[in-house]
Amino acid sequence: MSDAMSDCSGLAVSFEKITKRFGPVEVLREVSFDLAAGKVYGLLGENGAGKSTLMKILAGYERPSGGRVLLGGEPVELSGPRDAEEKGILLIHQEFNLADDLTISGNIFLGHERRRGLFLDERAMRAETRAALDAVGLRRDPDTPVRRLIVAEKQLVEIARAISRRARLLVMDEPTATLTPSEVSRLFELIRRMRAEGVTVVYISHKLDEVERITDEVIVMRDGRFVGRSATASLSRHAMATMMVGREVSDLFPPKVEPDASAAPALKVRDFAVPGWAEGVSFAVRPGEILGFAGLVGAGRTELFEGIMGLRPATGTVEIAGQATRISSPRDATRHRLTYLSEDRKGKGLHVAFPLRQNLTLMALERYAKPWLDGQAEEKALKGAVAEFGIRAGSLHARAGSLSGGNQQKLALAKVLHPEPRVLVLDEPTRGVDVGAKREIYFLIQRLAAQGLAVVVISSELVELIGLAHRVAVMRGGRLVATLEEADMTEETMIAFATGSRDVAA
Repeated sequence: MSDAMSDCSGLAVSFEKITKRFGPVEVLREVSFDLAAGKVYGLLGENGAGKSTLMKILAGYERPSGGRVLLGGEPVELSGPRDAEEKGILLIHQEFNLADDLTISGNIFLGHERRRGLFLDERAMRAETRAALDAVGLRRDPDTPVRRLIVAEKQLVEIARAISRRARLLVMDEPTATLTPSEVSRLFELIRRMRAEGVTVVYISHKLDEVERITDEVIVMRDGRFVGRSATASLSRHAMATMMVGREVSDLFPPKVEPDASAAPALKVRDFAVPGWAEGVSFAVRPGEILGFAGLVGAGRTELFEGIMGLRPATGTVEIAGQATRISSPRDATRHRLTYLSEDRKGKGLHVAFPLRQNLTLMALERYAKPWLDGQAEEKALKGAVAEFGIRAGSLHARAGSLSGGNQQKLALAKVLHPEPRVLVLDEPTRGVDVGAKREIYFLIQRLAAQGLAVVVISSELVELIGLAHRVAVMRGGRLVATLEEADMTEETMIAFATGSRDVAA
């Protein structure tokens, strides 16, 4: 990868009074600031602050409604992402921008194919792909179709593709949302190497500990405006959060309400297996309890619950409210009042091309079709969900894909809660969500548990599990290796079980 990153001089950028409107909605309001060459910037702000829109303008995906962008002191009008890429500007999207039907190598070289005469040079592309994958720590064959990859592996392919293009300015939008601590450390080493080569990096993240570790300077946006910047070393995480939300941020996690220890399990799973992913898994979760699931990428957590939901072939026993239940599809699960929020918000959680109303009511259509669909009742339900979950949308008739990442997540949460489940499974519920919205989601989860729901939270953020869960189950290599009570829930203990440096718990 040193060859791929060599001969890269940094790129200085200036934004001058950038304004962006989508119809009557103004999402950027005269944003002005500079980026110097060869530095790592943390770009912070709540969901809807305008960060991603501004970076899409820089990367050629959007055009400003007003103002101008300067590269190296010269005004430019970018005709599209290909034009920006030719100038050395690359964006790693928060939502994946991969072609599922192509191989890893095909995605990395899409539009930049290597040729030998009239033919594609497949051997050269595979060799370069292997080098890029080695740099990000992904042990996959370059000929693997992207559709076979799990979410974290797709994230690493996005990063590998970007760094293989010899970027002069690289924008990373939530690049570590699904990565393990070791993968994050490897990415940070790559960023440091790129900075040493003079590459400018814009790092958008809601994980303030990461911003603190890797950036030189923090730039904050709020409500579509630039509000300030400071050297990272001069700011605490609390100060960063306060700048983002414009007010003091109180404790992130609500007090835990202890469940009734004598209550019968709401969900009980015994000897459950998902071929190739999970084997012999047994656990139970009671009404009012939040059970966390920890583990490294590939441990089988997501695949286990996809099997329970009928999304994958599986064997074993599932009991809901004491009744043995055969679940062959998510619709079956919903009928038994078990719902699941996918970690893949764009691919599996929402129909991003559909309006908000259809997304909200899709899992509970029987409630609105008697026999004809009652649009007015759906509209009323949507207005209630927008108010209850704080979903910020320019219009109730907007498409789900037009919302910011955090507001899409709130809509996805409203969707899986709309059928009024007894058991709720949340897979990475705060992925790509800002600190203010995280707090709202944490308080919502605790409130649902206090109302008697059994809640399962699968998360790669160990602090999140410690702050929310009453117990944490740790998976490794498809097996449940430990279930930790609250007194034993530390990051060190969870990592020890997840990596195998501690034996399987009795």
